[in-house]
Amino acid sequence: MTEPIILAVDLGTSGMKVALITVSGKVLGWEAEPLKLMLTPDGGVEQSPDEWWAAFLSASKRLIGKNQASASLIRAVCCSTQGEGTIPVDKDGNALGNCILWMDMRGASHLKKQLGGLINIDGADVFKVLRFVSLTGGMPNLAGKDPAGHMLLIRDTKPEMYAKTHKFLNVLDYLNLRLTGEFVASFDSIVTSWVTDNRNPNELHYNDGLISMLGIDRAKLPDVVACSAVIGNLKAGVANVLGLSSDVKVVAGSIDNTAAAIGAGAVEDFHPHLYIGTSSWITAHVPFKKTDIGSSLASIPCAVPDKYLLTALQATAGGNLTFLRDNIIYHKDELLQEADVPDIFKVLDKITARVPAGANGVIYTPWIWGERAPVDDKTVRAGLYNLSLNNNREDIIRAFLEGIALNTKWLMTPVEKFLGKKVDSINIVGGGAQSDVWCQIFADVMDVEIKQVAEPVYANARGAAWIGAVGLGEISFNDVPKLVKIKQAYNPNNKNRLLYDERFDTFKTIYKQMKGVYKKLNG
Repeated sequence: MTEPIILAVDLGTSGMKVALITVSGKVLGWEAEPLKLMLTPDGGVEQSPDEWWAAFLSASKRLIGKNQASASLIRAVCCSTQGEGTIPVDKDGNALGNCILWMDMRGASHLKKQLGGLINIDGADVFKVLRFVSLTGGMPNLAGKDPAGHMLLIRDTKPEMYAKTHKFLNVLDYLNLRLTGEFVASFDSIVTSWVTDNRNPNELHYNDGLISMLGIDRAKLPDVVACSAVIGNLKAGVANVLGLSSDVKVVAGSIDNTAAAIGAGAVEDFHPHLYIGTSSWITAHVPFKKTDIGSSLASIPCAVPDKYLLTALQATAGGNLTFLRDNIIYHKDELLQEADVPDIFKVLDKITARVPAGANGVIYTPWIWGERAPVDDKTVRAGLYNLSLNNNREDIIRAFLEGIALNTKWLMTPVEKFLGKKVDSINIVGGGAQSDVWCQIFADVMDVEIKQVAEPVYANARGAAWIGAVGLGEISFNDVPKLVKIKQAYNPNNKNRLLYDERFDTFKTIYKQMKGVYKKLNG
């Protein structure tokens, strides 16, 4: 085989994954390392950048060692990572602390203090909001979950760390720094710092007025490059450790939702994809910059030239199943002993398949860490409703899957309004997309055709590989749709449709009636 290979990196919240992928999308090998999540006493959510790097080296050495025959064909490294994390680094590139993750809300009060004025929208001055939206397409998340809030948290509570900070880097930027020694951000990794003028999707640049409004020193922000830009060669030391040539290029890459859209083959205008991982999202490329403040939706810069990516992000999806596994049902009883396979999520699939649609009346609301869209509500929480003595654990398991699907349906109304057209078909990727049962539930609940991309768990890595291949000049983004294979299409079951429509009305009513209670409990 002589086809060039990309070492693709997929760094998510739960783990570091690396893959060797050809420019045509064939996965030659795959390795993973789990990562720890740190919940701090003051309510923070962090991860260790050093642990990321150690996991990358460990998994990559193992991967390349198992595929020595392909190692000489590796032409580039390209990363896809979780977004909206913040790492302060010194001038030598050393992390000054842990990464503040996208789930961390400690910056909220500092952000509202910085952006407040005489006339406010949810704590931010209305004129500042309009300025942010007009230039960037969005605005800082007032729950404090993005780098805008993270940087202010460090500025206000850790002034010594702030003073030592040479650059604030997102997760993707940090990996690229370790790979090349270059301090850069990609078009999409910089977006949620909310300090760039995004009116031309091909020429992002910092806006001094936005930087001043946010109160962060301009010198602490990295240079910005396109996602498919080659930012340098692999550092000699890293190349030696991995057994690669130092001529291997490093392409800037992207954050996860950008890469997943490409890996799902959804690069044409208005073609959406649904990603189900720890969090979930619906995205679609569009030829315009637009913002729907009421539904927390916006189209933002991405990897594909001349386009923006509508991004509708939900806080937690598969993370609810991880909670279910780790905190409720994961113990050595008959659930595991009777299973044909050791994968707990495959066991959950088998159980779900034998429970009728509607979970025998049980409804689950999956807002286990607040919500982002279609309502931006940090105080709302998950809940099980309508449990009776007639229900059992199997009903609860199916209710979890149905609740996440109902939440996704809730998101579709503002998405279709944003796109200006009805969505009839969605490509689905991510770990959750491996479940045939769940794909059918999504089709039934959402009343759309669900196309299950083959090997959906590789979507982010494939997206990174194809961004890398574009950076090398091997393919164009227009080539991507024909490289994607669909495993199966799921069409709505009309009998279940009526039941799920009723459940959906109840689901929305639960939020309306409970949001005040959640605010009182968690505000």
